[in-house]
Amino acid sequence: MRHFGDICNLTRFEMIGLLRLTRFLQRDREVRGQNHPILQGKHLAMVFMKPSLRTRVSFETGMLQLGGHASYLSPTEVGLGDRETAPDVARVLSGYADGIMARVFDHRHILDLMEHAQVPVINGLSMATHPCQALADMYTLAQEFGSHWASPNWPGLQGLKIVYVGDGDSNVCHSLLEAGQLLDLELRIVAPEAYQPQADFLDRIDAEVQVTADLEGVAEADVVYTDVFVSMGQEADRSRRLQDLAAYQVDAQLLQRTRNPKAIVMHCLPAHRGEEISDEVMDGPHSRVFPQAHNRLHTQKALLAHLLGGEPLPTP
Repeated sequence: MRHFGDICNLTRFEMIGLLRLTRFLQRDREVRGQNHPILQGKHLAMVFMKPSLRTRVSFETGMLQLGGHASYLSPTEVGLGDRETAPDVARVLSGYADGIMARVFDHRHILDLMEHAQVPVINGLSMATHPCQALADMYTLAQEFGSHWASPNWPGLQGLKIVYVGDGDSNVCHSLLEAGQLLDLELRIVAPEAYQPQADFLDRIDAEVQVTADLEGVAEADVVYTDVFVSMGQEADRSRRLQDLAAYQVDAQLLQRTRNPKAIVMHCLPAHRGEEISDEVMDGPHSRVFPQAHNRLHTQKALLAHLLGGEPLPTP
């Protein structure tokens, strides 16, 4: 791995290796009270074109816990694609930093950064994909449903039924499908026809994904996953989107449709409570929303340790 641009660029070996390295680093900190300073003297430049709570704090904390340092670069400081081109930003930051993390609107900027940077580039989010979130999601599922971490077949999630409800043509859903395909999950999208993944995307990831507009599609789900109905950049269509997706709110009634009392609920955050998810569900016993958010720190530390520090990916 030279960069972390999209889940679809990973092999199954790399995905499982990153999850195993995540577990190693988490246990290392739990046992020793601190991590080995794998990234001592290393610097991560963080380019933000979109605001974030989890992405900024988890990457800054991850670098700190591994002995390194991170710098936050705001939209006004960089102006990626406007004030400066992505190739120029990549060339400049390659001379200052040991790695670049970028959170952008246009996915083309991620591709340009990876093409022209001389240091590793991490996709912190684009309008097309959110691979850091998907990696944390898979680790969350491994904690909840996986075999024992020392087992040769860990995470052992084959056949787990994950159902994404709501806007199925989103960056989070795209990366979730890519990650699920690598780990042999049973994938299903429950969304209105206008909000289902594009056929060319489903063809590209070469995964068997069931797609339906029928809410009964959540039946037998082990995991119900949702995200905001109105993402940043879609505010002009807010009223229409909320009306179109209102029936797909993850609430107690929808959870009953799963007919699975052990089903869990996931959400990448931030949540618009009362829109895509009810308070009762988000704060209830089925929710794994906040452990899922906390896992962003652990999985991103594995990315940083491997890409910036050369830490090898563990094998079974």
